Amino acid sequence: MAYRHKSKGIPKDCCRTLVPTSDNKKNAKVSLNESVNEEQLMAWLRRYDTDGDGRLTKQELQDAFKSLGSTFPAWRAWRALRHADANGDGCINEDELCELVKYVIKRGYALA
Repeated sequence: MAYRHKSKGIPKDCCRTLVPTSDNKKNAKVSLNESVNEEQLMAWLRRYDTDGDGRLTKQELQDAFKSLGSTFPAWRAWRALRHADANGDGCINEDELCELVKYVIKRGYALA
């Protein structure tokens, strides 16, 4: 599953799902099967926990944003940490992952 940045962002009324930037069936409709929900995005982000410690470091976030197609993945990772790292330890733990997902959705990342 690949993701990429959608430059126009996502309208507020679409906050529960990420909508694909292209219609998979080319029928001018987006079905639930063609969208990515928050749980799927969380599972996808967890794959970037390369050391398996249950936390996403700045480098792991940078790798995730790079694969999402971010032009400046290091900056985006820094911004994501500032947004979602509630305890200030420099990593995103399981409790903070929901805030990270909200940030990713707010920034307009979607299925390619």
